[in-house]
Amino acid sequence: MNKLQIKTPKDFEIMKEGGKLLNKIKNVLVKKIKIGVNAKDIDDLAEKLILESGGKPSFKMVPHYKWSTCINVNEGVVHGIPHKEIVFKEGDLVSLDIGMYYKGFHTDTSISLGLNTDKKINKFLGVGREAFNNAVLTIIPNKSYIYDISLAIEKTLDVHNLNPILDLTGHGIGKKLHEYPYVPCFVEDIRENTLKIIPGMAIAVEVMYTFGKPDLIKASDGWTIKTKDGKIAGLFEDTVIVTENGYQIIT
Repeated sequence: MNKLQIKTPKDFEIMKEGGKLLNKIKNVLVKKIKIGVNAKDIDDLAEKLILESGGKPSFKMVPHYKWSTCINVNEGVVHGIPHKEIVFKEGDLVSLDIGMYYKGFHTDTSISLGLNTDKKINKFLGVGREAFNNAVLTIIPNKSYIYDISLAIEKTLDVHNLNPILDLTGHGIGKKLHEYPYVPCFVEDIRENTLKIIPGMAIAVEVMYTFGKPDLIKASDGWTIKTKDGKIAGLFEDTVIVTENGYQIIT
């Protein structure tokens, strides 16, 4: 994953079509995530809707992963297996991550939501949405850098004393689910050493953050990654394409 894959206008038209379908599926699933519902039922519905839309679940194309979604609760950050035993309860923070392969291209999107959560968690979720919005606003073709996206996320989180996840990043996307470049939630280099944003790029801008320390552990299931200190984590992600005139959020 070290070579930029530039997309053509025709590629973008396909990705926009797939992204629109995936957005609709995400919105249906979000409405179904309620107290008393289990994660497997959400995953089963996701696969059904993806297949009915003419796509394939992107995540099932990842070696050894057998599910159409990743669903994380509270301290879960990413890659949570949607087991039947995960039953959503009042006060839970639930993160849904879903991808679809459509006519040769992937799109990827994530969202976190609270189930009758308190003001503190609701504010936490609002900051994640704000960080994502601030990040994409920095995208100016041929002028901005990946650094600018990372800095916007980091600064937004820092204002609210929240921490970006350091061991995971957003990513390029297209014919492969994960492509170059990495898109961190934090600044790790000088601006000019990061990739300049140019037309034809497609990236999954992913805000991953926590109330506590960014240290992570992997659960015994071999997939679920969660915070080591057990503090809650949030996840907001959309697929963004870069054109000559600017950017477009397609999921």
